Amino acid sequence: MQKQDLRKEYLQKRKALTEMEVEGFSRKIHDWFFRSIPVHAYATIHTFLPIKRNNEIDTWLIINTLQKDFATNIVIPKSHEDGTMSHYLLTKDTVFEENKWKIPEPISNIHHQASSIDLVLIPLLCFDKKGYRVGYGKGYYDRFLAECRPDVMKIGLSIFEPVDEISDVDEFDVKMDYCITPKRIWDFN
Repeated sequence: MQKQDLRKEYLQKRKALTEMEVEGFSRKIHDWFFRSIPVHAYATIHTFLPIKRNNEIDTWLIINTLQKDFATNIVIPKSHEDGTMSHYLLTKDTVFEENKWKIPEPISNIHHQASSIDLVLIPLLCFDKKGYRVGYGKGYYDRFLAECRPDVMKIGLSIFEPVDEISDVDEFDVKMDYCITPKRIWDFN
């Protein structure tokens, strides 16, 4: 299937989920992440913040565990009109405001370069068995991942299991290393 069709289908599937279902899936993904990924090996982890109205995975569960149990720098994004993102260290003093898409973003804080990030948690609507993802279609993460070091660990977080293949993958699509679902971790290496 093509990205446009998958995007439409999986937006509908996510919209149909209850708050309790999303909470349960988020907890299972959190558990897989900490059970299977050697988090202590990564000094700086970048994560998206969830858009609750879109039934996105609650990454605050992961963030809270990282803050409580690990000496890891957590970096969060801020989106810009030109399709790029800037990245900021999350601290106890970070102040947020929602952007025009209702995504919580840091107002200002300590800026981080993409090249200093060791692991990225990637939002997605769906993914395929080859490790490619379908997001909201604006290309923010593909541009961001292209700025990261070649060895950055790329981990998608998905409520749903993969489709067989995304038929219109192009040269700008960045393949994930892993994708975590409520049922398992998919390894694309």
